[in-house]
Amino acid sequence: MNKMKIASYIIFAVSLLAILYALIFNPADWIVFAIAIVCIPFLILSFGLLTMSKPIKDEEEERREEPFTGY
Repeated sequence: MNKMKIASYIIFAVSLLAILYALIFNPADWIVFAIAIVCIPFLILSFGLLTMSKPIKDEEEERREEPFTGY
């Protein structure tokens, strides 16, 4: 779980920086489209993974005892 959390932070930061680059520096149109197609879904995915990795106080003990099986 720790590796996924670190990878999610890295993907989140890279996506955010790429989106900000496209907004601030105004590159060619095809670069903006490529950033939008790739980085916006990765930003949403990594944010969702980071949100799901934080356990609720009631679930902390349950997550330690049994492995994650999915929903």
